[in-house]
Amino acid sequence: MRIGELALASAVSRDTLRFYEQRGLIAAQRSANGYRDYPEEMLQLVLYIKTAQRLGFTLGEIGSSVAALWHAKDPENAVTQLLQDKLALIEIRIAELGELRLELQQRLGQPCPLNP
Repeated sequence: MRIGELALASAVSRDTLRFYEQRGLIAAQRSANGYRDYPEEMLQLVLYIKTAQRLGFTLGEIGSSVAALWHAKDPENAVTQLLQDKLALIEIRIAELGELRLELQQRLGQPCPLNP
């Protein structure tokens, strides 16, 4: 599958696909004329990357987990664990932001909000 076909099928721009390739997230074979040729399963991987980004995973996180997920004996459980871990991190961050919000509200009531 050529880059234009993969871009169309995944609703991702060619530039994005080139960026993913540069980051090592996807790989293409090069034909004799230099065109990128992607295997059919690359569509599934690009869709996974898009979904993971939408769920708050960074490209670094995706890159470090994709190989393990791709070769996992039980990919469904591996993905479930990955999502549970991300959810736990989000819950921690929400709690930290709640504490920060409370401190900011308290400081707004002080004559000099930056005093300790």
